[in-house]
Amino acid sequence: MHRVLQLSDTHVSRTGPDEDSVDGLAALQQLLYDVRHVPALDLVVVSGDIADDGSKEGCLAVRSAVGSFAAERGIPHIYSTGNHDRREGFEAALSWGHLGPDGSPIGRRAQVDGVIAAVSEINGLRVITLDSLVPGETHGVLGREQLDWLAAELATPAPDGSIVVLHHPPISVDAILYMKSVVLQEPAALGDALAGTDVHAVLCGHLHHQLSGMVGEKPVWVTPGVVTRIDLTAPSALARGVLGAGATVIDLGGPSSPMFHILHARDPRAGSEVYVYDPLTGEDTTESS
Repeated sequence: MHRVLQLSDTHVSRTGPDEDSVDGLAALQQLLYDVRHVPALDLVVVSGDIADDGSKEGCLAVRSAVGSFAAERGIPHIYSTGNHDRREGFEAALSWGHLGPDGSPIGRRAQVDGVIAAVSEINGLRVITLDSLVPGETHGVLGREQLDWLAAELATPAPDGSIVVLHHPPISVDAILYMKSVVLQEPAALGDALAGTDVHAVLCGHLHHQLSGMVGEKPVWVTPGVVTRIDLTAPSALARGVLGAGATVIDLGGPSSPMFHILHARDPRAGSEVYVYDPLTGEDTTESS
């Protein structure tokens, strides 16, 4: 049995608040405080958009908060890049993103040029982080070399199986008009690399709301964001962001594995509107919403 706490989309900048003036660090600290009694965690993963401005300072602030939480429990903390991250800032603060309870790097970085992907084994569970970042773009891509590396790593089963962590989901909801343009492109290639392997689940972020589906034969889980949540009651052409940090606990092992449990911070402002915009045009419609 393994139990994973998944966080995503912390969006902390070098000055603190994100581009929508939301204090992501405060939201993260409140969430970590509220989940402090969750038992039997084996590791924490943060699936991208660590720093809203891609800065080393933003990544260091998240590392400090999550690292303190992990150190108190004696568990590793693991990070992947997101579209808001910059590889130089991420690497300066987090190395290749796999950190032990004391903050020192663990595992191995992929020898793939231009990306920050890595693998480590934690008490028999293999954790693989992929880099779907396309600088300056919202959508994600996994190149052929990275997918080949992934397939080679998965060719030998791990004692307790594997999880794959990346920012951009390989799934989307057709009824949400803009979603397909912002998720992982060519998701079938990822499904092919995972076919027949010991992967329990693919863990993603990016969408700021919970979503489940399949890529090929493997379950995909998208955890809600820490800094804001996307409210899908908005018109399907619009993205409405509201306050309310969320996270997921993933239970692996046993006949019902994988299981996903949503956690919400106890924020009295939860549901308060932060922004409304049209993702396809960039038009801000907050005041008219």
